[in-house]
Amino acid sequence: MTKTITGPDASKRNLELCQMAPVIPVLVVNDINASAGLGAALVRGGLPVLEVTLRTSCALDAIAEMAKIKGGIVGAGTLITAKDVENAVAAGATFGVSPGATAALIDACEANGLPLLAGATSASEAMALMERGYTVQKFFPAQAAGGASFLKSLASPLPQITFCPTGGVSLANAAEYLASPNVKCVGGSWVAPSDAVKAHDWDAIETLARDAVTALG
Repeated sequence: MTKTITGPDASKRNLELCQMAPVIPVLVVNDINASAGLGAALVRGGLPVLEVTLRTSCALDAIAEMAKIKGGIVGAGTLITAKDVENAVAAGATFGVSPGATAALIDACEANGLPLLAGATSASEAMALMERGYTVQKFFPAQAAGGASFLKSLASPLPQITFCPTGGVSLANAAEYLASPNVKCVGGSWVAPSDAVKAHDWDAIETLARDAVTALG
């Protein structure tokens, strides 16, 4: 039987994940044959927490493959519906990420025991999530929603909330986000560029992961 989870439970787990590395890779996997190599390269490079977005037909299979990687922690991104949550859990995801949050999505994650890193863009959205115990949140789309300066401005009135900014975050601006007291890690796709993934250039991706840890860790 699946163990239910509360907002504070989810926040505690997500804070642990955010503290494992400065970057959570945001992965769009189009080729299932690339999933194991991609995940292993990122883990070897020092980025063990992996978010596989549910934007492709093989995403769930990719989660299942990456769940086998020693030292890796795999979650499902772009959760929208309760069915997405059920499918993600069945595939082996141990955390979930959403661009925003609805009561139905939160209820589904709690019922299925899946810690949710729910997205917020405004102070009102962040406060609504906090009311349900979600004090570790995704800030998305980070750059389009105001960037590091906007996020830093939330630190004083909402010191209880920790954010993982995602969307337009790169090695060039990640340090600016991480300098804010309410940011513990960032989410980014730059550590797994599509050309390197297509070429199965795992050495290049491992190097990008190591460079991110060195520069931001």
